[in-house]
Amino acid sequence: MTIHVPNVNHRFDPLTINRLGLWLFLVSDASFFIALLSSRVFVSGTSTPDEINQVLGLSLTVLLLLSSLTAYRAEVAAENNDMSHMKNMLLATMGMGILFVFGVGYEWYEALQHFPPSTGFGTVLFTLTGVHVTHVATGILTLGFVYFRVRKIETIGDNLFAVEGAVKWWHFVDVAWVFIYPTLYLLK
Repeated sequence: MTIHVPNVNHRFDPLTINRLGLWLFLVSDASFFIALLSSRVFVSGTSTPDEINQVLGLSLTVLLLLSSLTAYRAEVAAENNDMSHMKNMLLATMGMGILFVFGVGYEWYEALQHFPPSTGFGTVLFTLTGVHVTHVATGILTLGFVYFRVRKIETIGDNLFAVEGAVKWWHFVDVAWVFIYPTLYLLK
């Protein structure tokens, strides 16, 4: 007995595959952050040292949340083919990301005086912020790559995934900080 299977050629839309790949990557990276966040309680308990700079932590959080807004506005501008606004919003997002990196650098300078990496809280602080800053740096580079690619063109056309993917990555980095901030600064 022979079974005939019709010759069906399944073609997957490249945009759908790109989006699926991005989401799978973000989910896998989220599991990494979850492991790091849970290590905070395991390594140093729930007590937060009084010496931690609460104002700086809150300022960094506000800065990243504002950068998410400018990233979103860049994506909306790209969808509306407003290239000038999109480029400006990409630059604003990258600028806030750079300020965040310098802010964490200042935080490390202060932290070294109160809780060096050899202490439990210092280990957690430097690990979580170090991994996060690495993600922020890759986000800045990704947004910079997109900016470099679109800086001289007049219309983005239907190829929005570069902007969409870079902005989703940026939002992921921001959401990671939204969990890191209370874990490091607000637990008592």
